[in-house]
Amino acid sequence: MIFLIGLLVFILVVILYLVSVYNNLVGYRVEVDNSWSQIDVQLKRRHDLIPNLVETVKGVMEFEKNTLSQVMQARANALGAGNPNDRLKAENEITNGLGRLMAVWENYPALKSNQNATQLQEELSSTENKIAYSRGHYNDIVANYNTVIQQFPGALIAGPYGFQPREFLKAAETDKEVPQVKL
Repeated sequence: MIFLIGLLVFILVVILYLVSVYNNLVGYRVEVDNSWSQIDVQLKRRHDLIPNLVETVKGVMEFEKNTLSQVMQARANALGAGNPNDRLKAENEITNGLGRLMAVWENYPALKSNQNATQLQEELSSTENKIAYSRGHYNDIVANYNTVIQQFPGALIAGPYGFQPREFLKAAETDKEVPQVKL
């Protein structure tokens, strides 16, 4: 009788432990999804700022129409992307285009003196910083999640219940290039 009670207590403890591990995995998965949605919010803000910025600078930056067109095309690609990988590729194109746009900004005194353009530039800069921070936070959360689903005992539960590893956000290849400074 004591053996049977001991066995039942042991089984109950194991079941409770497995439920706890499962709940922990669910918590991490929700945290990863939330972290991605925080990035998505900042990307949406950037997408909303881009048309205003382009309209503001369009008349002044007559010679930079190609850069403006590339930024708008990249924005359209990002909004129409069907999966996260395509979206990230398009977002990297936006980042590159905005970088080129900001680099030539200094060549236009009329633009630098335009208060709306300056305010939009500051908002965009602030948004870019928030995106960078959110991406770093996302990668931290993904690292924790991927660790939990690969370690014992999480690995025993993760596979059968569909907990798949998530990919880290990586810098675009163009971001890894060493910038050329010409004086």
